[in-house]
Amino acid sequence: MSDTFAVKVIASGSRGNSTIIKTGDTAVLVDAGISCKRIVTALRESGLEPSDLSAVLLTHEHIDHVNGLKVFAKNNAVPIYATEKTWQNYKDRSSIKRELIRVIPRKFTLGNLDIEPFSIPHDAADPVGYMLRCGSEKCTYLTDCGYVTATCQAAVEGAKVLILEANHDVEMLKHGSYPVELQERILGPLGHLSNKAAGFMLAQLQQLPQEIFLAHLSAENNRPDLALATVQELLGQSLTGTDIYVTNQKEAINNEEWSEDNA
Repeated sequence: MSDTFAVKVIASGSRGNSTIIKTGDTAVLVDAGISCKRIVTALRESGLEPSDLSAVLLTHEHIDHVNGLKVFAKNNAVPIYATEKTWQNYKDRSSIKRELIRVIPRKFTLGNLDIEPFSIPHDAADPVGYMLRCGSEKCTYLTDCGYVTATCQAAVEGAKVLILEANHDVEMLKHGSYPVELQERILGPLGHLSNKAAGFMLAQLQQLPQEIFLAHLSAENNRPDLALATVQELLGQSLTGTDIYVTNQKEAINNEEWSEDNA
C-alpha cells in the first residue's frame, strides 16, 4: 500500500466524475462532474471543507467532468486549473470569477504536491491526465483516453497509486444498444479505454502500482466484476501486492490510506 496518497473517487462514469486526492495537508479535487452538494458532502464526510482544497483540476470540458463546476465555483473560492483550450470550450466559463481561473502551466506546485499534466487522446479540446508527486511517490490520474500513447505509458510508469480508465467490454459494446456511430466513437482513437486495453497497459509496466482504481466504467457496456476479472486475468501472478478498487457512479470508493488518515 502507498504511505502517501489518500484517494477517494466520489463518482466515476458517464454520468459524472469527481475524485479527491490528498497527501499530508494538501488536497485537490480532480473534475467536478457531479453536483456541488454531492462534492461538498463527500468532502465533509472525509473530514474536509471545500476551503481545504488547494485546487480543482479539470481534465477536459465534457459535461460529465464539469457539470457541478459552475455552482461549486459560485459558492467556494477554490482555484480551478485547466488548459487554455479547455477554458475556451467550457460553456459556463463566463460564470467563473476571473480570480479563480488558472491556465495550467507545464508543471506547478501546490503545497507538498508537484503536479504535471500530460496530453491524452480524446475527443475534447485539449484533454489531460495528471501526475501528482509527493517526494519520491507518484499518483497518476488517467481516464477518457482513446488509446495508450507513449506519453500515457510513461505517466503511469512508477506510480504508487493509479486511477485508470476501464470503460467498456468490447463485446458488450458491439452487441449492446448503442448506435454504430457511438460505438465507433468509443472504440476509436479519441474514445475510451476498454478493460483489455487497461489490462494490457498495466502488463507493460516494469512494476505495478500498489493501488489501482478502475474508473469510468460504462453503466451499459461493462460490469464491475467483468472489468476486475479481465484485468486480473491479464496480469496474473504479477498482481501480488497490488490492491484493485473498482469505482462506480453511485457511491464513493476510497483506499485504506484515506480511511486511516481521516478516521
